[in-house]
Amino acid sequence: MNTNKMIPLLADMAIFVTVIEQGNFSKAAKKLGVTPSVVSRKIGNLEDALGIKLLQRTTRQLSLTESGEVTFLSCKEMVKAAEEAINAATSVTSAVSGLLRVSAPKSLSNQILRPILVEFLKLYPNIQLHLKVTDQVLDPIHDSIDFLIHINEKPIESLVNIKLGRVEQTLCASPRYLKDHTTPLIPGDLKYHRCLCLGENTTDNRWKFIGKNKEVVVQVIGPYLVNHSEMRRDAIEQGFGIGALPDYMAVQSIKSGKLIPLLRDWELEGNYKGEICLQFLQTKYMPNKNRVFIDFIKQKLLPTERI
Repeated sequence: MNTNKMIPLLADMAIFVTVIEQGNFSKAAKKLGVTPSVVSRKIGNLEDALGIKLLQRTTRQLSLTESGEVTFLSCKEMVKAAEEAINAATSVTSAVSGLLRVSAPKSLSNQILRPILVEFLKLYPNIQLHLKVTDQVLDPIHDSIDFLIHINEKPIESLVNIKLGRVEQTLCASPRYLKDHTTPLIPGDLKYHRCLCLGENTTDNRWKFIGKNKEVVVQVIGPYLVNHSEMRRDAIEQGFGIGALPDYMAVQSIKSGKLIPLLRDWELEGNYKGEICLQFLQTKYMPNKNRVFIDFIKQKLLPTERI
């Protein structure tokens, strides 16, 4: 398709993205300030020009066809590129303001990011922050995320990655529990202890340890399965058994004497362990709001306290 034919379709592509993001023609028309019939006509024009059917339409439901899904992702990238072009044109003279969309894991958000983000908003009151707290790794394009913070041994290769720190799993127990039970000296000793697992899948009770030139897998059992870090920490502190916690969750309890770290010469493998990654799409022109967020998070997280 030559440029003369393509240029008139750019506006239709942007309207197409708005329809999908809003969920129907009426909401899209309201957002765009036009009538639903205009929106419908523009989508029809786009389908005719591309020679494909983009949407399945019924009286109650609107859904993408297989071709529509592929086209939507490309059109969404186009709209985002246009937004970046506008941001680039104004970034030199504009104040630090606008919407930032960030996703991060639940435990990390509550324990580490919560005070940091509040401080960031106080420092930049013209920024609106939308934090999506989820343990799922979202897609920056499909889920409309500016920054993806997650704990992972393998960052997403297609995204820029800034390492903010590292999270290890700390095996620990309470003094009360260890008073009544023999302290485990090697991973195999855990077979004779009450151990608290995540319960997220059928292999969560198979704990893998890595030592000096050695790898050991131990099958454990226990009275309580919970994938909520704070609840698991409370149960360990109250003497229900031995459990693993992200190191940032355990450090204060260990310092206060509520928990005692175990098997320090062994590294416990599993979920929620790895690099703390700040990832985002590569862009030639970065808005000021994005730049200050990166600088602020790096400043605050890199010195994160460890055990």
